[in-house]
Amino acid sequence: MGQVEKSTIAIIGLGYVGLPLAIEFAKKYKVIGFDINQQRIKELSLGLDHTLEADLASLQLVSTNVSVENSEKGLSFTSDPNFLKGYNIYIVTVPTPVDAFNAPDLSPLLKATETVGLSISKGNIIIYESTVYPGCTEEECVPVLEKKSGLQYNRDFFCGYSPERINPGDKAHTLAKIKKITSGSTPEIAKRIDELYGSIITAGTHLAPSIKIAEAAKVIENVQRDINIAFVNELSKIFNLLNIDTRDVLEAASTKWNFLSFKPGLVGGHCIGIDPYYLAKKAQSVGYHPEIILAGRRLNDSMGSHVAGQVIKLMSDKDIPVHNAEILVLGITFKENCTDVRNTKVVDIINELKSHKAKITVYDPWADEIEVQKEYGLKKCNEFPLLKKFDAVILAVGHKEFLDLDYGKMLNKPGVLFDVKGLLRSPLVDARL
Repeated sequence: MGQVEKSTIAIIGLGYVGLPLAIEFAKKYKVIGFDINQQRIKELSLGLDHTLEADLASLQLVSTNVSVENSEKGLSFTSDPNFLKGYNIYIVTVPTPVDAFNAPDLSPLLKATETVGLSISKGNIIIYESTVYPGCTEEECVPVLEKKSGLQYNRDFFCGYSPERINPGDKAHTLAKIKKITSGSTPEIAKRIDELYGSIITAGTHLAPSIKIAEAAKVIENVQRDINIAFVNELSKIFNLLNIDTRDVLEAASTKWNFLSFKPGLVGGHCIGIDPYYLAKKAQSVGYHPEIILAGRRLNDSMGSHVAGQVIKLMSDKDIPVHNAEILVLGITFKENCTDVRNTKVVDIINELKSHKAKITVYDPWADEIEVQKEYGLKKCNEFPLLKKFDAVILAVGHKEFLDLDYGKMLNKPGVLFDVKGLLRSPLVDARL
């Protein structure tokens, strides 16, 4: 039996990234999933997943009781770090957010690293999947591992970096179907990590020359997308002033073979709306001030207030007072058909309208009401407000449930319908990005 076949794996963090990874690995290896959220562990132990990212049949199939010590494959769950000892592969999949000033917040990553450092033994491999800036794994995480374990890097333990490419809500491009970047701290370890991921990723792997290159490749994936969306968001603002439909322009331009097709919209979430700040901060630390990256971020961060301003203008054109106006916002998650509300830019629309004393109703059948209340102080309606009409309706998120609504029954006359996502073909639509 080779080294890869002997792998026993502990996955630290069971969110949108960690859980699908744990399930896939558990089909071939003994896996334990660790999360500090005890409620999350209880939920998963019952075969449930509120993120809706896991295949529940697979989750229930691979799950075993945490007390089962001798199983060769399968998945157990724990919030007790004492159960993490005795594994030979540790994979860290915790969030890497930014703080209120958009500076990288490594505290979840470093706390997870401390937990791992107290659990590892000689010969173990620690792989990071969390998005970071180039150099973070070896500059920030390795010293913590050495301090907590008393072991020496690249002699007693080894590291790797294999960035996550999970796309929440996407049921076509799932974990095994997306090519995986891998890397390791020595050539031998890099090969072993590549073989480990290659055993579950049907789309194949790409072995990067170093951990730092793998980190850089991941972060620029999202920076590139952020900049491209910022470009079309700026076009949207220009074409709006010229009374030109941006979507029609993009559709025409897309007939050229090498035109990159991006759509205007709100750019939030835990990746595209955050990762550029990680690269920017690292660039600044070595004396370079990034211009395009930060300009794109500023423009994308402005889109929520821009949408609110457009709605207010349309209401004014129809002599609808914004003060005390009843406005329905459809969607609060950061993207369509997923439950994730982290860093959602819909909140920027809501806050701007509230500053004008409008009365806001939020309807989102996907988001968790408790989480929305906790994160943003908003009361979310899970039940559609059937008996109420609104002065304005904003389609903010393209959930499938919103595509066939009867918007005529929802709007007062006069009323404003703003389609942020550009999905509706109703003649009632007053404007879209």
